[in-house]
Amino acid sequence: MGGDPDLATTAQLLLALDEAGADLIEVGIPFSDPLADGPVIQAASARALARGATPGRVLAAIASVGRRLRAPVVCLSYWNPILQFGRDGARGTPRPFLHAASASGVSGIIVPDLPVEEGMGLREAASREKLAAVFLAAPTSPPARLRAIARASEGFIYYVSVTGTTGVRRALPPTLVHGVRQLKLVTTKPVCVGFGISTPAQAARVARIADGVIVGSALIHAIGTAKGRAAVGRASAFVRRLRRVV
Repeated sequence: MGGDPDLATTAQLLLALDEAGADLIEVGIPFSDPLADGPVIQAASARALARGATPGRVLAAIASVGRRLRAPVVCLSYWNPILQFGRDGARGTPRPFLHAASASGVSGIIVPDLPVEEGMGLREAASREKLAAVFLAAPTSPPARLRAIARASEGFIYYVSVTGTTGVRRALPPTLVHGVRQLKLVTTKPVCVGFGISTPAQAARVARIADGVIVGSALIHAIGTAKGRAAVGRASAFVRRLRRVV
């Protein structure tokens, strides 16, 4: 989560996660109503907002180290902060945020509360800024919708492993393998699985069926209340454990 535990540490975390072997780094834009997220990411978002994090400041933190990163950075933001970004006269359109994100070195954007049926405007605007618009597919998505998501999504497709919010879970759903296979029947694009992946063992299982493993809440949980070097050390150690098994 951008700005958690603070903006200076966010920049250092990007460098550490890159060095630890992350293939791609997702940075959350803090928001007061993160409806797709569970308590761990909700709390991280609240902490970041309380410490003065804004979309612009998170993008500045990314820009401060962007040229030193091997891994691409993708921002996850809800739709409202994107529309509210920029000067008063420019609000109501995603263009100012997308332009700023691209200028900061961001490679893609994920908007979990923007369905594919309403996301073509974002996709076109993102494409003009050379940003990939990544869409989410769910276990409940019927075949026709999976095809629409697969056509629209750029870079990769984000497959949500559970019908619920993000968060650490003890076990992966038994339907996961079938769901990923159904999606792979309609696309050749990479399929990356997120929501609920918490341990190296779970990550290894997912890596056998998917092209990427997305871990958020468990990483934030591993960092805990640490700050500065301690936060960076915990994050780096956690990602190295994941890297060894995938």
